[in-house]
Amino acid sequence: MTKIRILIADDHAVVRSGLKQLLGAQPDMEVVGEAGDGLEALGLAKSQKPDVIILDIGMPGVSGLEAVSLIKEAVPSCQIVVLTMHGKESFVRQVLSSGALAYVLKASPVSDVLEAVKAVHRGEYFLSSKIEAEVVGAYLDSRKQAPTPRGYDLLSEREQQIFRLVAEGNSTNQIADVLCVSPKTVEKHRTNIMKKLSLKDRLDMVKYAVKIGIIDPQLWQD
Repeated sequence: MTKIRILIADDHAVVRSGLKQLLGAQPDMEVVGEAGDGLEALGLAKSQKPDVIILDIGMPGVSGLEAVSLIKEAVPSCQIVVLTMHGKESFVRQVLSSGALAYVLKASPVSDVLEAVKAVHRGEYFLSSKIEAEVVGAYLDSRKQAPTPRGYDLLSEREQQIFRLVAEGNSTNQIADVLCVSPKTVEKHRTNIMKKLSLKDRLDMVKYAVKIGIIDPQLWQD
């Protein structure tokens, strides 16, 4: 039997241990690695090329939220299950639009985690049974409607990545390492972002990110 190869990424060792025990007990699954932050998860995704990654979005440094898009860009074949305590509509929307196929709340039954892993491995979407119906409905309805143009949406994909990484508190050198570009390139994009959004400094970027729902101050404190 070919087993589903899984990478676990969560900044809490207790959570990783519990997931490893749960998944290791399944005859069709095996854990091939563990990561404590988004950057480590990205590195292991590139080296291990797991079938599925179970990823928390509230990790320090490069957050799991940002890691979703970075991992999908680096290893498109890897499917992602986001496992989090946050059920806000804005996070569900961002996670799914970034390329993850499953969103599971940590308060959900353990069966949801196992079902999510199997579903994404088949290339199917899975949403936690604990996510309120109106949140899911709002996301699905939004996909049927043409998006309303706003400053952030007018940024290029690379500019959006850098915007999020700056707003999350990463330095120019850290962003350059994550995206495999030069610090000079990061600064050039950052200048363009400031100009397009009429922002003056990083604090303005953070305020803007919070305002449009890109980040939540409480999320990064967990």
